[in-house]
Amino acid sequence: MEFNGRKILSDIYVKCETGKITGLLGRNGQGKSCLMKIIYGSLQCEKSVRFDNVAQYEAYKRPDLLLYLPQFNFIPRVLSLKRVFKDFELDYSFFQILFPEFEKRYNASISDLSGGERRLIELYVIVTSRSQFVILDEPFTHLNPLQIEKVQQLLLQEKENKGLLITDHMFRHITSISDNLYVLSNGKTYLTESVTDIETLGYARL
Repeated sequence: MEFNGRKILSDIYVKCETGKITGLLGRNGQGKSCLMKIIYGSLQCEKSVRFDNVAQYEAYKRPDLLLYLPQFNFIPRVLSLKRVFKDFELDYSFFQILFPEFEKRYNASISDLSGGERRLIELYVIVTSRSQFVILDEPFTHLNPLQIEKVQQLLLQEKENKGLLITDHMFRHITSISDNLYVLSNGKTYLTESVTDIETLGYARL
């Protein structure tokens, strides 16, 4: 894939399986978000994305198959939490058990939430959905340390039901929970054999 004559993605292979968390790391500008949009089908590419060996070019039309958490907020500010959980067919009581700070906010509007709270709602409804796979772009943005720890526990729990592909610039939160870890560098993906490979590939010093 090229943008303004510059090749961004050229040799890409990522395998995501049910029951596993797949981490994707890469420096800014390497094309991680573009790759996720290609998988989701909102960005067209000449290569195919396959689910059980069947090509899916518009996976975004199949919420039972794949859901995507983008970097930006996607739930309209005018909606209430009650409406959001109803639309996603989720039980709010399970959410407030995990995050008791939301216990009395069922009727609150998204516009009443802080940036971290809004991100938490969006992350939760995507991760706990009935979709077979989810892709998460910068899921830990704006979350505090306690929320991040709880989200990590949630991801480990939910991987029993689905496959997860995650990227985040706070890479230690990814490496600690991933079953498989890829590094995207110079348009190519590299499956790491150990955490030290991250340093070898020039992503970060550990």
